[in-house]
Amino acid sequence: MNTFKAYCEAFVEYLQIEKNASPYTVKYYVKDLENFFDFLNAEGVAGLEQVDTKVVRVYLTNLHDHKLSRRTVSRKISSLRSFYKFLEREDYVKTNPFLQIKLPKASKPIPGFLFQEELKKLFEVSDLTDPLGQRDQAILETFYATGLRVSECQGLRLKDIDFSVGTMFIKGKGNKERYIPFGRFAEIALETYIHDGRNRLLQKCRDTPDYVFLNAKGKPLTARGMRLVLNKMVERAALTVHVHPHKLRHTFATHLLNEGADLRGVQELLGHENLSATQIYTHVTKDRLRSVYMNSHPRASGHNSVQRGDHRGE
Repeated sequence: MNTFKAYCEAFVEYLQIEKNASPYTVKYYVKDLENFFDFLNAEGVAGLEQVDTKVVRVYLTNLHDHKLSRRTVSRKISSLRSFYKFLEREDYVKTNPFLQIKLPKASKPIPGFLFQEELKKLFEVSDLTDPLGQRDQAILETFYATGLRVSECQGLRLKDIDFSVGTMFIKGKGNKERYIPFGRFAEIALETYIHDGRNRLLQKCRDTPDYVFLNAKGKPLTARGMRLVLNKMVERAALTVHVHPHKLRHTFATHLLNEGADLRGVQELLGHENLSATQIYTHVTKDRLRSVYMNSHPRASGHNSVQRGDHRGE
C-alpha cells in the first residue's frame, strides 16, 4: 500500500506538466484519490492492480451509503477513470476498471443571472474620483463585457489589453487561448482606471506589477479580493441578490443569447470546449422566448377576438 502515495505523486506530476491542470483541479483529484485509497485499505485490497469491477461496485455502494450527490459521485468516478488511464499508459496496471462505469447524470441547475435593472444599480455605486472606485467600476465592466472567469480576470495583464482594436487576450482553462472583444463602456472604465486610479495605487507599492487590477496596497488583487469587491458593491447598491463573478459570466452569456447571439459564438467567447456547456443558457432564453411569443403572437392565447376566430361569418 506504500505504492499508493508514489502513484498519486506521479499522477499529480502528469496533471501539472502534461495537462496544465490548475491547482484547484489538482486539489480535487488528490482528494478523490485519497478517499479511494482509504476505501481500499478498509476493504483489505492490497494493490491498485487488484481493483476490478466487483471492487468498483462495492466502492459505488459505499459512495451511495454516504448520500453523496450525483454530481460528486460523477466527479469521483471521472477522477478515478483518469487516474487508471494514466496507470494503464505507464504500464502500472493492465486494465482500467472504471472504463465501463457509466457516470450518473447530474441535473444541471439553470444558471442565475442579473436583470438590467439590477446591473444598472451596480454600475452607479462606485465613486469614479477615487482610485478604488475606478478599479471597482473597471472590474464590473470587464466581467459584464467579456464573461471572464474570475481567475482569468485576476490574471489579466496590461499587455493583454489592446485598446486599438478593443480586444483582450485570455489564457483560459488548460492554457487555451482566445481573444475577447469589449465595448465602449468597458473601454472607458479601463482607460480611466489604468491612467489614473491604478497609477495612484502603484505609488503605495515598491514593485511595479503588470497585473491590471491592484489592491489598496498596490499589489495584485486576488480572486478572493475580486469577490469581496463585488460583495461591497452589492451592499452599496442595496441589492438583495447574491452577486459573484460567475453570476456575471452567466449574465453575459444570457444577455447575449437573449439579444439573438449565435450559440457557437457565445461558446467561443466563454472559452467552453464543448457546446453542451454553453447550451445550459438556452433554458433561460427559451423561457424568455416563450414569454415573448405568448405576449406578442396574435394566435398564442385566447384573449384576442381575432385569435378566437370570431370571423366565422365572413
